[in-house]
Amino acid sequence: MPVAIITGASKGLGRALGAALARRGWDLVLDARTAGVLEETAKALSGHGTRVAALPGDVTDAGHRAALVAAARELGGVDLLVNNASALGAEPLVRLEDLTPGGLRWALEVNVVAALGLVQEALPLLRAAEAGAVVAVSSDAAAEAYPTWGGYGASKAALDHLSAVLAEEEPGLRVWAVDPGDMATDLYAAAVPDDGGPRPAPELVVPAFLRLLDERPASGRYAAPALLEEL
Repeated sequence: MPVAIITGASKGLGRALGAALARRGWDLVLDARTAGVLEETAKALSGHGTRVAALPGDVTDAGHRAALVAAARELGGVDLLVNNASALGAEPLVRLEDLTPGGLRWALEVNVVAALGLVQEALPLLRAAEAGAVVAVSSDAAAEAYPTWGGYGASKAALDHLSAVLAEEEPGLRVWAVDPGDMATDLYAAAVPDDGGPRPAPELVVPAFLRLLDERPASGRYAAPALLEEL
């Protein structure tokens, strides 16, 4: 069975992607900060008959990242690493004049530094996989300038660039930075609590990620809405 590590997997896009992979027979290593919610997610996903290792913790903790990779090794390796865990830097989002250095630092620590640390930890197993892949969950804010999205967008832009360099350095892997587009998630609600406009559920975005896994296009940056339009 192929094995995936998914961070930020207790709800939202992480859980939806985990469920889709479980239905396809993937074994999973799931991470989230909230133990109770993660445990419930793991129980639900294991109902598909797959093995699920749920490790609550913080991706900025090197020991936790090592534990995630160790759990995947016990399941057979790492075929897919999804860096989905994210931090906004301020909740709700604020203009740059009000963004604290600590808030920006935290967004960079979670979205960039921890993501790279987990890639580094998992690289030997990814290289050994028959079709190793890394997915960095990006954002439209990484490429476009929106008021109040500066800190979060800067961190995601940095993640995009790291992913592009990783693809050059690891030609045997697929490395995809994926902008999932607008979704109805807790992260978005925390970012812009006054915006109650309708947005698609994360489950409706997952087919774009599955398409990447099925077709294995060249490493690069992809937008889920564009991938979905072609389905």
